[in-house]
Amino acid sequence: MNRSEKGKLGEDVCAWYLEKHGYSVVARNVHSRYGEVDLIAENADFVCFVEVKTRKAGAPVSPAEAVDLRKQQKLVLTAQHYLMTNETAKQPRFDVFEVLLNGEGRPEKVRLIEHAFDASCIDNLYY
Repeated sequence: MNRSEKGKLGEDVCAWYLEKHGYSVVARNVHSRYGEVDLIAENADFVCFVEVKTRKAGAPVSPAEAVDLRKQQKLVLTAQHYLMTNETAKQPRFDVFEVLLNGEGRPEKVRLIEHAFDASCIDNLYY
């Protein structure tokens, strides 16, 4: 399974999980000049910008650890761009969804990390 296939699998698992837990997936792979958000989902209170990270079990870095400060900044800027053209009264939230694959490439463990970071990561952003 190549990197693209692994990423698509993780996004599909995440979309299924979110819908099973009462979210509506409203967009996938939203691009801006700043970057990309994997999934945008809504529940009763939040519009969630979800970064999906898929790794093989036993990888040296956890999926969530791969969402570093620079990636967080890109996600926040892309979310701001999205919200300028898609108004909502809901509170924005930044989540990370982890997918760990077993040796056969099947999802072994998943975890949704709600409020994984906030928009304060762009306070010291240099352009």
